[in-house]
Formats: sequence, C-alpha cells, structure tokens
Amino acid sequence: MSLPSQVRLIEVGPRDGLQNEAQPISVADKVQLVDALSAAGLGYIEVGSFVSPKWVPQMAGSAEVFAQIQRKPGVTYGALAPNLRGFEDALAAGVKEVAVFAAASEAFSQRNINCSISESLARFAPIMEAAKQHGVTVRGYVSCVLGCPYEGTVAPEQVSMVARELYAMGCYEVSLGDTIGIGTAGATRRLFEVVSAQVPRDRLAGHFHDTYGQAMANIYASLLEGIAVFDSSIAGLGGCPYAKGASGNVATEDVVYLLNGLGIETGIDLDALIAAGQQISAVLGRPSGSRVAKARSAQ
Repeated sequence: MSLPSQVRLIEVGPRDGLQNEAQPISVADKVQLVDALSAAGLGYIEVGSFVSPKWVPQMAGSAEVFAQIQRKPGVTYGALAPNLRGFEDALAAGVKEVAVFAAASEAFSQRNINCSISESLARFAPIMEAAKQHGVTVRGYVSCVLGCPYEGTVAPEQVSMVARELYAMGCYEVSLGDTIGIGTAGATRRLFEVVSAQVPRDRLAGHFHDTYGQAMANIYASLLEGIAVFDSSIAGLGGCPYAKGASGNVATEDVVYLLNGLGIETGIDLDALIAAGQQISAVLGRPSGSRVAKARSAQ
C-alpha cells in the first residue's frame, strides 16, 4: 500500500500531555500553549478534559481555557468528556467535538475507570445521544491496543471488537492507543489489518507512546497500512497515570519531521512547533522531550 499524501495530526499535549504533570500549570500558560499550537498550523487540538478535578487535578480550569483561547477558523478544539456530566460541561464551554475512551483490556478498564469494557461502552450511550441532539461530533479512543500493564499481550481481535462498538455507536473516528509503548512495527501492521476488517482504515488513527523507543517505527508501519491520522503531543509530554512506566506520547515535532522527510503534507510549521514545545518545556522547568528540538538546539 502506498503512503498517504496528507496526514492529519491530533495534538493532545494540552490534555493528555499536561494531565500527568505534578506541578500546577496556570490557565494562562495553557491558553498560551493552545494559541501557539494554533499559530503553528495544527488543525486539531485537544484542549482539555471535563472530568472531576479529584481524579485529574491538572484538568481543572478547562472551561476557563476554552473561554480564553483565540479560536482560529478551521481548527477543531476538542475535549475529553468521559461521562454525561462531562459532556454537559463541555457543551456549556462551547466545545464542538468531544472524545470518549474505552480499553481493550478488562484489567486496565477496571483499574482506569472502575468498570468492565461492556459497562464503559454502555455509559457512552447517553453521551452519543446528547451529542447527536446538539450537533457535537465524537471521537473514540481505545487504550492498551498492543499490550496491557496488567494482562500482557492483547489480541488484535479484542481491540477490533471494542473499536467496532465505538464506531457503531457513532464515533466518527477511532484512535488506537499503545498506552504502554510496547508495540512493534510488525504488531502494529497486524493490528490495523485486523481492526480494519471492522472499521474502515480512513476512520482509524494511531496513538503511540515511545516507552520502548518504537513510536516512530510504529507510525511508519501505520502509514504503510494506509493510516493517515495520528495523535501526538508537543515536546513529547504525557504518559498514563494508570500505566506504571508509560513514558510520554510521541513528540509532535518528531512526527512532523518524519512526515516532511517522506514528502507528506501536514500544513504545520515545524519551526513554530519547536518554539511552542520549548516554551511549554520552560514553564515545566525541563528540556523539550522532542529529539528534533534537542538536535536543533545543539546545532
């Protein structure tokens, strides 16, 4: 299969990236990050999450962030809304697209959201109905698609079942997440081969963590499978609070550098992106996790 000519990147840094940080991050710094990402040409930015601050303290203030960002025409500003209360709060904040998430592993589902996979999917029904009524689009995530910290190997057929259910209930796109970053290129190709029998390839996305240093190889493997949408995080921010040892998402800067080298269009200004990553890294008091940003700084 030939490589896609264009790739759409879903920037998850402001949400999936920052939610794991121990230090408080101000609303102003979050707004500055989102605006910098918009200016760099990102077409989709996951701005925040409407969950209880008791569970994810860093996502407190998401409504204020949405109220203060400079929204650019043509850019989607999404948010995670795992339950109906979260959806209602997101709607009140003017969010036009939300995301829901399920796990491909029963053990991870229980540890993460305290319910089974089937129970988690049932919880999404009222969200999907409300979203339809209000003209809000819904994106789905499936976690632990290439391995689980509690169960080990996860069968592609199990991932396929969960992805199919999310797609059938109305998620226009389903992102498959290697939550603990254990996947390899071969396993990635097999995963998309199996799942695409249930969900069209143009409705699938990849979400890779770089724990084992395989994220870029897995993205290339996904491209070979015709996948043209990827989640990434500015400066490699993020991880998973429920998966011990899971390092950050693949850095958006590194993905753009790869795609540029392949002649694949993204519409993103790499220099502006690197600057945005360095800016938030300075706020966090550490160097950017992007290999490209580090290499540029050393030149």
